[in-house]
Amino acid sequence: MTSADPLRTPFEAALVGRLMERPPTPQRLPVGALTREEKAAELQRLQARKAMDAAYEAELVLGLADDSPDDDDPAPGTPGAKGSWAPDTELPGVSEFFTAELAVILNCGRGTASHLAHRAWTYRENLPATWAAMAAGALDETRAKVLADVLQRTSPAIARAIEARLLPEAASLTTGKLKKRALAALLEADADAVDARNNEAQRQADVRCHPSPMEGMSALSADLPAPVAAACYEVVDQLARMLKADGDPRPIGQLRAAVLADLIQRPWETGRPPVTAHLQLVATLSALAGSSAEPAEVNGLPITIGQLRELLAQLDALGLRTPEGGTVTLALTDDDGALRATTTLDQLRRFVRRGCPDHPDGTCGCSVLDRPAKVPQHDPSPGQQTLVHTRDRACRFPTCGQRVGWADADHVIPHAEGGATDCSNLCCLCRSHHRLKTFARGWRFVMDPDGTLHVTTPSGVTRTTRPPGMRAPAPDPPNPGGSPPTPPAPDDESPPF
Repeated sequence: MTSADPLRTPFEAALVGRLMERPPTPQRLPVGALTREEKAAELQRLQARKAMDAAYEAELVLGLADDSPDDDDPAPGTPGAKGSWAPDTELPGVSEFFTAELAVILNCGRGTASHLAHRAWTYRENLPATWAAMAAGALDETRAKVLADVLQRTSPAIARAIEARLLPEAASLTTGKLKKRALAALLEADADAVDARNNEAQRQADVRCHPSPMEGMSALSADLPAPVAAACYEVVDQLARMLKADGDPRPIGQLRAAVLADLIQRPWETGRPPVTAHLQLVATLSALAGSSAEPAEVNGLPITIGQLRELLAQLDALGLRTPEGGTVTLALTDDDGALRATTTLDQLRRFVRRGCPDHPDGTCGCSVLDRPAKVPQHDPSPGQQTLVHTRDRACRFPTCGQRVGWADADHVIPHAEGGATDCSNLCCLCRSHHRLKTFARGWRFVMDPDGTLHVTTPSGVTRTTRPPGMRAPAPDPPNPGGSPPTPPAPDDESPPF
């Protein structure tokens, strides 16, 4: 029943509103006053409450899904619905944009939101007894997830039959044993479901590059079938141990990393076309001048100022050479991280040689690098494309991180509705979220001139994203002697990005 439901009485609406206004208050006992036995008992009660909350969460997710029918979704064959951007067919009757809204509400990735929605759907359709056991606190969420993940791709009748066999002893089994027994029972009852599960896992496979906890490092990971992953690791490990046996003093882990990089890049194969580099350096002007220790980034991954200077030195600093067959884009930012201009190495050389045409002595403060001007046509100019993709570096939809190679420079205010083709009205959206912005009803996108984007869901939740590297505005100073500032409404609060 939604807030707009005419069947809800004014008393019910007032009661729900009052309960929703209350801040969450954890129920807890004073730990210092508890005996050892009481602490153990309280931990068990906490585990039961987590299971109850998980069951309640699934009920809320399903209720929101029921409020999101696919009645207004784009018709089949509408542009943009293909590949990984195809509508979700596993939630029948639910809008294809539902998981995107759920991701914004929960401030998580679309994949996480999709898994949560599918699991809730599985509890309702395939595993109602498991769902009831969680709601009663009799089965922990971890074991319930095992059953849901294994049995989500079979029919409800088969899933419920296996559930009836395993649920009585599920709490006494380790998660590993429970998964093994569930898979064995599924293989016996529905081998096709096991194949579908494996095929889906392979379909979701990818190679990912993301920052490492270690400063100046990044992690490269790949999803592979277990035998293939084991074979790849064995090759890397054996080659690293051969280097170690030959006297290489580096730690074995560092040798494995170096071997993997060489196997991918193959620097010894000089007869093949070289793999070219397309680097994007992002730094403040003061860092490039050497007067700041502000961190920089290469292709969206953070590096230290020392590494930036070393990289610039390798490119002959401002003598500047572009790797053969590759590109280098310099992104110059103000000290607050806002993108000021983009340029290539050749353009920068020309600017340095030419100087300011109005002040040949070079003593002026004129800007020779600036944002590209707006254009009258719909399609952004090459300069606008470069600046917007460099500024955003990924899809700007909250919780999405799709790289700009898969993103479009989209008009926040549509061009057909008078929106200018200007960098202050363009932002990067991946094809999935570009489709959502174009076709989904009830969403609102607003962008500030500095590129800060505010996205509001049909359910009224607002998230704000800023271009990577741009600092959040400073908080308002305290107001001694006056009334305290009014705190923002919950929907206006922005997570750290």
